[in-house]
Amino acid sequence: MAEVAAAQNRSISAEERKVIFASSLGTVFEWYDFYLYGSLAAIISKQFFSAVNETAAFIFALLAFAAGFAVRPFGAIIFGRLGDLIGRKYTFLVTILIMGLSTAIVGMLPNYSQIGVMAPIILVCLRLLQGLALGGEYGGAATYVAEHAPPGRRGFFTSWIQTTATLGLFLSLVVILCCRALMGKSFDEWGWRVPFLLSIVLLTVSVYIRMQLNESPIFQRMKEEGKASKAPLTESFARWGNLKMVILILLGGTAGQAVVWYTGQFYALFFLLQTLKVEPQAANLLIAASLIIGTPFFVVFGSLSDRIGRKPIIMIGCLLAAATYFPIFKAMTHYANPDLEAAQQTSPVIVIADPLRCSFQFNPVGTAKFVTSCDIAKAFLAKNSVSYRNEVAPAGAIAVVKVGETVVQGFEGRVLAKDDFKKRSEEFNKALGDAVKGAGYPAKADMGKVNYVMVGALLTILVIYVTMVYGPIAAWLVELFPARIRYTSLSLPYHIGNGWFGGFLPTTTFAMVAATGDIYYGLWYPVVIAIMTAVLGTLFLPETKDRAIHHDA
Repeated sequence: MAEVAAAQNRSISAEERKVIFASSLGTVFEWYDFYLYGSLAAIISKQFFSAVNETAAFIFALLAFAAGFAVRPFGAIIFGRLGDLIGRKYTFLVTILIMGLSTAIVGMLPNYSQIGVMAPIILVCLRLLQGLALGGEYGGAATYVAEHAPPGRRGFFTSWIQTTATLGLFLSLVVILCCRALMGKSFDEWGWRVPFLLSIVLLTVSVYIRMQLNESPIFQRMKEEGKASKAPLTESFARWGNLKMVILILLGGTAGQAVVWYTGQFYALFFLLQTLKVEPQAANLLIAASLIIGTPFFVVFGSLSDRIGRKPIIMIGCLLAAATYFPIFKAMTHYANPDLEAAQQTSPVIVIADPLRCSFQFNPVGTAKFVTSCDIAKAFLAKNSVSYRNEVAPAGAIAVVKVGETVVQGFEGRVLAKDDFKKRSEEFNKALGDAVKGAGYPAKADMGKVNYVMVGALLTILVIYVTMVYGPIAAWLVELFPARIRYTSLSLPYHIGNGWFGGFLPTTTFAMVAATGDIYYGLWYPVVIAIMTAVLGTLFLPETKDRAIHHDA
């Protein structure tokens, strides 16, 4: 304990600062590369998926972005194994090379008009390589920094790694904004390639800095003593004792952390833009302000976890998020779009239809056709972000939509010819649109009525929850697994949690909203996952802040 107290009170050495800076900087650049694609998805869809209609092209571009999330766990397995076999330093040198080169090649890749279908195929392959690289990067950086940290300071040291995703997102947005300002209309034609090509510079800087680092002292000692694992995959996942811990940390740790992270930093923006119809520039500035205020708390909670423990902070963060998401998002509606809130209260929309004639209102590739009276009504409401509730009508009945006291009669499209269906659809959409507009449902938020201070405060609270669950988790993951298989064991549950539970949160929540008509219903996904994590983590996972990590006990 005296060693821990001394470490907590002394200043950071020059070597330790270099370790933190080099590891964090490289990870910032990797996140920059990863998010660059998402930030430019609209342009990329026109450049590489121009063979299909505009809506489908954008969907395909987003699915290619999602592919990077899908393969992250496989990257964790591949590079985690290498990290435990050949070392932490050289493995995350490989991951940053793959990420940087893949991103730079996107900037050089001919578009669809130049090489046809090979353009999107190569693009998707590059996205898969990026996802694989990111799957190997985080575990290496977290393990490397933690294994350099003195006892009692691992939470503080690794919390700097936790800031990198936010900083990488910031960097990508700043570079894009600067390029747009300098290039004007040329940016959409060819200037979008510049941020990708800039990765060559970032890659060179990152590799140079990381080459100056030494191997992790713990890994070096294991190699010298002949104690390094010869089969890290087998030891990690084929032996029940360790596999059980992998499963528990996924369900009782990273799953909840992931949904809180993605809700606070991505779904909140989606909600402002798509549901509340806030102008994009204002929404992005509000999110940016909340991130600027909230980002230092990654380090605050990481440092606090060295004193009171990792588990209490993470579990409390999950519970606070689960308990307050619904009131926070409802308050966001109140302060960002009060006209929408007023319309929902005074003129609720009700779809009265036969449930057997209602389809699942989720159309990920833009090809589904909604031709029953129920589907036609709900498709219009979902497209225009009008919340509604459902009432059951007798079997076979034609759907009716009530907007306050106004009743709009639906029609059955299955029996109509194409031209007749188009004409009736236009008539119905106009009638329902007029009813919705007459009831006070706004087409977009009145920016003069937005309470920027309150919306910013609510977004900042969401980011604080992110910092609570994410700030201490790297140290916790490192301390839960033995050194000989640490890179492999922690990487897989982290990337399944963040790549799958978190990465597909926007898609899942949108599907839930579209299915029910309730703009808040999608919040049940992060709420349920966060509660699951809080319960399982509290009951079955240990506190580790005082655990030694230099041996395999």
